[in-house]
Amino acid sequence: MDICRTLLFVPGNRDRMIAKAGAAGADVVVIDLEDAVPPANKRAARKVARAGVESLVAAGCRVFVRVNNVHTKLTRGDLTDVVRPGLAGVVHPKTDKPQDLRDLDVLLREAELRNKVRPGDVAVLPLIESPAAILDLQRIAVAIDRVVGLSLGGEDYATALGVPRSTEALAHARGVIVTVAAANGIAAIDTPFPAITDAKGLLAEAKHAAVIGFRGKYVIHPDQIAPVNAAFSPTTQEIAEARRVIAAAARAGKQRSGAVALDGKMVDAPIVERAHRVLAVAERLNT
Repeated sequence: MDICRTLLFVPGNRDRMIAKAGAAGADVVVIDLEDAVPPANKRAARKVARAGVESLVAAGCRVFVRVNNVHTKLTRGDLTDVVRPGLAGVVHPKTDKPQDLRDLDVLLREAELRNKVRPGDVAVLPLIESPAAILDLQRIAVAIDRVVGLSLGGEDYATALGVPRSTEALAHARGVIVTVAAANGIAAIDTPFPAITDAKGLLAEAKHAAVIGFRGKYVIHPDQIAPVNAAFSPTTQEIAEARRVIAAAARAGKQRSGAVALDGKMVDAPIVERAHRVLAVAERLNT
């Protein structure tokens, strides 16, 4: 997933919104053929989405498409139209079990071959929206080689629990997702924040997600991009501290010491590794 701080959902039937999405500042644009498109418009939206994929890819954007779930019988048609050279991946909603992704993999390979895309090039980002999925998440994460991350759909998950969406309601799901993602070396992506005008609430939730191990967050409006990007980017202070840690570790290496104190705290291998990660992200954001 590389840098994936913000993944902007754009309705798949709104060509003007898709055209503007590339310049909005999100790391990934997700053209949505599922919840954002009324049932009567889903087939017509595929043509709009296909044109959107082609134009955004040509403009240098990373593009995913949220297709309809494999149980809807719409997925094959979605993939046939939107799988094009340069498409980064697809978001698969309501992924409940490993077989969902195996079925998707078959359809993806079919679409890739039909549209002259190298088999395996299109990545998959499962959207986890049920307690059943949480209970089977490790097997979902390794079901197919295309999985590059795990993402949370908070509204559906809370509804399945029978409670309103809240930090408390999503705490367990978030913990499982970041743990399984880290165990498999893939990205964890947090759920969208639904209140578009609540900038304070958005920033607080994004910072919380970053602190517990998420790499990025879905956003549903361009105004949400800047604060979420900031929440998942190293601060000037964090970059400076990482450089101090690495310098202290280098001094310890010259002295053949396994650890060294910095500001009264021990600097050992895990702390040095995190510091290198901070600088790596900072460098990628500046390239």
